[in-house]
Order: sequence, then structure tokens, then C-alpha cells
Amino acid sequence: MTVLAYGVAGWLLLVGVFGVVRSRDLVHAVVCLSVAQSGSYVLLVAVGYQRGAGPPLAGSFAGPLVDPVVQALTLTDVVVSATVTALLLALSLQIARRHGTTDPDDLTGLKG
Repeated sequence: MTVLAYGVAGWLLLVGVFGVVRSRDLVHAVVCLSVAQSGSYVLLVAVGYQRGAGPPLAGSFAGPLVDPVVQALTLTDVVVSATVTALLLALSLQIARRHGTTDPDDLTGLKG
């Protein structure tokens, strides 16, 4: 199972990066970045996976336990990804309001 999970994580990263590179719209680029970040969730879960291990509650399972640090890192990654996505979508909305387009090639230079 872990080899499949590593392959899925790599595939998600490659598809997301390819989408960002080929994107002709800022919102599409944000969504593709979110897809690329979801590859890190799968990678972290694959790293922390142990066959036959129980939940990380001491004394409740006789045998190996799953490392809770990996689960905490995955949850932190999800929260940071949601925050970054919300921030980038808000910036895309402001760019659309000020410039009238979300096409990166049509945007004018900064004036300051």
C-alpha cells in the first residue's frame, strides 16, 4: 500500500505543478496549487502508516502504535493549505476588481 500512496502523492504533485505552469487564470492557478499541496497530505499519511499498528493511545492496544506526530503534521498541513488558498483567492479577487481581469498576461505593471 505504501508504494501506491507514494505514487499517488507524486502524481498529485506533478499534476498540480503542471496545472500551475499551464494556467491562464489566477483562480485556476490557485486551485492547481491546492491540488499540488494535497500531495503532501498523502505523503505524510504514507510516511506515518504502519501495518497492524493501533491508535496512539497508550495502554489501549497491545502492539505497535502509530506515531501521532505525523498525524499532527498532516492536520497542520491541511490548516496551512486552507489558509494559503483563502489568502490567494482573496488576492485574486482584489486583482480582478482593480484590473478587470485574472489573466496574468493582461495585468499591467505595478505603479508606485
